Amino acid sequence: MSVVVSNSAEQLNTEAVVTGRRPSRLASGRIQGRPSRRGARRPARRTRTSITLMIVMTLMLLYSLGPLFWLVVNSTKSRQDLYDTSGLWFGPKFSLFTNIADVFAYDDGVFLRWFLNTVLYVVVGAGGATLLATLAGYGLAKYRFPGRKAVFAIILGALAIPGSVLAVPQFLLFSKLGLTNTPAAVVIPSLVSAFGLYLVWVYAAEAIPDELIEAARLDGAGELRIFFSISLRQLAPAFITVLMFAVVATWNNYFLPLIMLSSPEWYPLTVGLSQWASASASIGTQPIPQLVITGSLLTVLPISAAFLYLQRYWQSGLAAGSVK
Repeated sequence: MSVVVSNSAEQLNTEAVVTGRRPSRLASGRIQGRPSRRGARRPARRTRTSITLMIVMTLMLLYSLGPLFWLVVNSTKSRQDLYDTSGLWFGPKFSLFTNIADVFAYDDGVFLRWFLNTVLYVVVGAGGATLLATLAGYGLAKYRFPGRKAVFAIILGALAIPGSVLAVPQFLLFSKLGLTNTPAAVVIPSLVSAFGLYLVWVYAAEAIPDELIEAARLDGAGELRIFFSISLRQLAPAFITVLMFAVVATWNNYFLPLIMLSSPEWYPLTVGLSQWASASASIGTQPIPQLVITGSLLTVLPISAAFLYLQRYWQSGLAAGSVK
C-alpha cells in the first residue's frame, strides 16, 4: 500500500515538473478530504439571524396591532361589560351594532356631522395641498428663475419648524381676518405642505428628463398640457406619496381645529371624540365610554382603508419607475 502511495506521489511530482503547476495536497494524498468549517458555519449564522429577525418583527407586529385589537374587542361590549370583563377579550354579549347605532343617534346625530366635516377637510385640504405641492415642486425642479436657491433655503427651514409652533400665530392672524370658527381656518393652513413640495422637487429633478419636455414644446404643447398630460404621469409615485401623508395628517389633525374652532358643528372627528370623552368623565354627566370607543373604531377604519388603497398605486408606480 505504501508503495502505491509513493508511486502516485512521484507521478504527481513528475507532472508538476512537466506542466509547471503545483499539485493539490488533496490529490497528492497528504490530507484526507473534509468539509469546510467556514461553509458549515454560514447556514447556522443565517438561521440564527433569521430567527432573531422573526422575533423582532413579531414583537413589532404585536406592538402595532395590540391597540387596534383592544379597540375592536371593546367596541363589541356594552358599558357594563367594559367594567366587568377583561379588556383583552370579548364579553358575553355582542353589542357592536347596537353601539354603532347609538353613536350615530347620540346628541341628534352629531357624529355624522363630524364625519362629513372631516371628509371636507381631507378632500379640500389634503387634495389641495397635494396638487399645490406637485405644481410647485415640478416648477422649481424644471424651471430656472432668480431666487430659486433662496426658495430652496426657505423650504428647508420650513421643514424644521413644528406645526404646533405656528398654531398660535395662525390663530391670531385668522382672528384678525374674521375666519376663526369657520372651515377656512382649518383648510387654508392644510394647503401648505413643505415636505410634500420638497419631495416632489427632488423626485421631479430625476424622474422627468428635460429632453422630454423640450420635445413636447417642439410639438406645440403648452406648459399646462405638458404638466397634466406628460409630467404628472411620471410624478405618480411622488404624487401618491404626498397624498398619503397629507390625507393621514389632515384626518388625524387635532391641535389646529381645537384652537381654531369653537362651535361643535364644525368639529372634525378627532376634536369631537375628545369632547365626548371629556364630557363623559365630568361630574353629573352620564358616562359613554362604549360610544367613545366605538366612535374611535369608526374613525380609524376609513383612514386605514384609504391608506391601503393608495399604497397599492404607490407601489405599482415605484415598480414602473424601476423598470424604466
